[in-house]
Amino acid sequence: MVENHHPGKPLGYVFFREKKLNSHRIYYLVYEEFVIVLMVAVSDKKTQQATIDDIKQRLDEYYTFVKGTLRKL
Repeated sequence: MVENHHPGKPLGYVFFREKKLNSHRIYYLVYEEFVIVLMVAVSDKKTQQATIDDIKQRLDEYYTFVKGTLRKL
């Protein structure tokens, strides 16, 4: 049996996930190499797909942000 260490539904990538909370969806990225979870957006059902598409276009920016933030520590 394989355990799921990342709660939520994967969205096209293992590291990009969505968790439903009441009527909202929380979107986050799991960076295992840095042991970091970055929450990137919250949406409702109406704007769900637009939010997912926007996040996917910015994946490189989020990665750069995480790496840059870690260098400052």
